[in-house]
Amino acid sequence: MKTILIIEDDKIIKGIIEFLLKKQGFNIVSAGDGMEGIDKIDSSSPDLIITDVMMPFKSGLEIIAYSKNKNPNVPIVIISSLGKEDNTVKTAFDLGVDDVLAKPFNPGQLADIVTRLLN
Repeated sequence: MKTILIIEDDKIIKGIIEFLLKKQGFNIVSAGDGMEGIDKIDSSSPDLIITDVMMPFKSGLEIIAYSKNKNPNVPIVIISSLGKEDNTVKTAFDLGVDDVLAKPFNPGQLADIVTRLLN
């Protein structure tokens, strides 16, 4: 069973993502801030990471850089309220993020992205 790490400080959004992906049969590990997210990268060895960009303690960009340095093959999806043209999102792609989903997001679209990246 594939493990997905969700790093999101908004409890409602995190809950929606967890519910959606558990229903699809994934093992879910979650973190409520960037620092906890980095700890969970080390402790859970996720197969895919979904992270917000703007979070307490460590940003999504720091999480991407950390994860790609540790294991460059783990795909990362950012879910952000920032537009795709935003410099932060461009930086995320430069750091190696695999996909970006804008908030509010379509759960079906997220499921499609996860399935594509894990196959």
